[in-house]
Amino acid sequence: MTLTNQYPSLKGKTVFISGGGSGIGASLVESFFQQGAKVAFVDIQENVSNTLVDRLGSDDVRFYPCDLTDVERLQAVIAQAAEDLGPISVLVNNAANDTRHDFREVTPEQWDKCLAVNMRHHFFAAQAVYPYMKQLGAGSIINLGSMSWHAGQGGMPGYTSSKASIEGLTRGLARDMGPDRIRVNCLVPGWVMTEKQLSERVDEAAREAIDKGQSVKDPLMPESISAMALFLASDDASMCTSQNFIVDGGWI
Repeated sequence: MTLTNQYPSLKGKTVFISGGGSGIGASLVESFFQQGAKVAFVDIQENVSNTLVDRLGSDDVRFYPCDLTDVERLQAVIAQAAEDLGPISVLVNNAANDTRHDFREVTPEQWDKCLAVNMRHHFFAAQAVYPYMKQLGAGSIINLGSMSWHAGQGGMPGYTSSKASIEGLTRGLARDMGPDRIRVNCLVPGWVMTEKQLSERVDEAAREAIDKGQSVKDPLMPESISAMALFLASDDASMCTSQNFIVDGGWI
């Protein structure tokens, strides 16, 4: 799928993306770069991230290794990215890990780690970019949710709890940051056919579930998520805030 729309308002803006090395994140990095934005991204996967940077071949795309459970490191990287590329106008909180887990076996330590990987960094990244967006007079924060909890999926309560809480976080931050013209929205993907999902999750039974669940039967690709993110980041969405934007082929 090739994206065709262009948003002149994104040209020259600095965009910070978490989990940008692969999957939806890599599509986001490339899509914003193709809009003329300057893109900083973090990931724990250094090889694939460096390969992406090399492929795009521009100093306007910067990769910073970071474990998002280390909040101090994350906020330091955000400050470094702003110094390297300019004040951050757009934050996309994308990173997550939908590892399956049995509720009967989860320990308090595992629960806390699951929330740290899937939700906590959203808040602290938003906290760190706020001064830059306030300085600029506007900004857009896009939190990645999930259709999984809307659809009542089991087998990963830490993940679904995290993703459900992101919608509450989005609405609270939208109210708090709105007076500074900072918009906060939640982008809710369906079952996206990333390389990881195709190799680890999508078997024949999964394909049948997708076909039954989606109204539009085409495979949901990362570019469809990026298309919505570009709109939400652009000035065209200047009055869109505190909302969920669902891209799932009509599943939920």
